[in-house]
Amino acid sequence: MSRYTDANCKLCRREGQKLFLKGERCYSSKCAIERRNYAPGQHGQARKKQSDYGLQLREKQKAKRFYGMQETQFRNLFDKAAQKQGKTGENLLILLETRLDNVIFRLGFAASRKEARQLVTHGHFTINGKKANIPSMEVKAGDVIKVKEKSASSPKFKEIKEMSITVPSWMTVDVDKLEGKVVAMPRREDIDTPIAEHLIVELYSK
Repeated sequence: MSRYTDANCKLCRREGQKLFLKGERCYSSKCAIERRNYAPGQHGQARKKQSDYGLQLREKQKAKRFYGMQETQFRNLFDKAAQKQGKTGENLLILLETRLDNVIFRLGFAASRKEARQLVTHGHFTINGKKANIPSMEVKAGDVIKVKEKSASSPKFKEIKEMSITVPSWMTVDVDKLEGKVVAMPRREDIDTPIAEHLIVELYSK
């Protein structure tokens, strides 16, 4: 599968807001948005009037970049959301939030979603006691995500044990055990990612 290999900070500048792709750097004065809050490239500072299509496209691109997904993968997830009962846009956000890599990030076990994907791929976690090494796995209510015993002794996870972690209301975390649980499926009001999902629905409905 193809993956984005250019500078992550360019993505934030292109969308005009922080996408929190680089962990702690995003919260520091080194953040690209803090230093150059305009789009990259020769014409980045030019004022441009966006069409409705342009607004819809930017929202879709922003959502993809927040969650670190490629176009085909994102479109397939949208189609899955459209087949579910309820509002397609809300279903899409819930599917994005319940990806394993995002859940690892939300539990505080990774500084960014990109790092969470790497940790999952390297086999550091289990779900309900079973191996979980696919970042796109969909977690469900009642699932218990835990750091493997072999991994728990690494400096990365020892450091996490010393941290105070706040998680969304739809999950719980036990830092001492390096264990988190999905207590319920998230609702739209539980998702704080700044995405106007109706624009994505409008784009794909053309």
